[in-house]
Amino acid sequence: MTEVHQTPAYTRPKGSITLTKVKRQQLLREYLSNYRSIAKENPALLNQKLPREVFKETLDLLGGVLLQQARDMSVKPGPVRDFLELNKLPPPLASLLPAEFRVFCLALNALKQWVAAEQQATDRFLLGGNARDELRAIAGSCIVTGKSIDGDCELHHPVRDGRPPIPLCHDAHDEIEKQQSRADLSSDPIFRTISRIRSERNNSWINLRRGCLELLGHKANPSTPAVAAGARTFARKVSTATGLSFDQIIRFLDSHDLGLE
Repeated sequence: MTEVHQTPAYTRPKGSITLTKVKRQQLLREYLSNYRSIAKENPALLNQKLPREVFKETLDLLGGVLLQQARDMSVKPGPVRDFLELNKLPPPLASLLPAEFRVFCLALNALKQWVAAEQQATDRFLLGGNARDELRAIAGSCIVTGKSIDGDCELHHPVRDGRPPIPLCHDAHDEIEKQQSRADLSSDPIFRTISRIRSERNNSWINLRRGCLELLGHKANPSTPAVAAGARTFARKVSTATGLSFDQIIRFLDSHDLGLE
């Protein structure tokens, strides 16, 4: 008889150590002191993101589960079917949006709310529920600009790996996140350099991302070996022209939502 392995139900991770208030505040002081030094010496470390493609297998698995659940729930009697019946589509849409697609959209929205709640919970894993307020109080000022953060505070995660956020003023946060519109990008010298190379090689932002990932040792799923080779050549040319490493090119693409499949 074949043994069936079921994926275990999700249980929110919880820390095994409870810090006293004194130890927690001392830890936060040392943590912020460390990041004040980093802000001066290597500000790029204030905004580190792992490329989404690294988690492609996991995300594909989650997406497949959502699609299967949506198919099942769209035909199975229950609250989801009742909700679809209660919220019937207007006549122009009724023949265009299948029930399983509607359920998939509802499930995506539920997933978005779940992710937001679980991300907030990660800040409580190590330091408990008061850590965010304590961070603001202990910092007193933006760790990048030194500007007071009273009424002007963003809690920014330098790395989304469970470490606490750092308090920044809005100007510093915008600078770190490089929040610019696509119109503003036209004045960015890196964007202009890459755009020129793209035009000369008739290539795409997606291929630039693929080439960088390939050269970093990650599988990027190009359509053919020739496409993969061309993407790597493109990435090398961009790296040479801009002086950016392949990791830095990917972070540039991430910061402007470029080359997403």
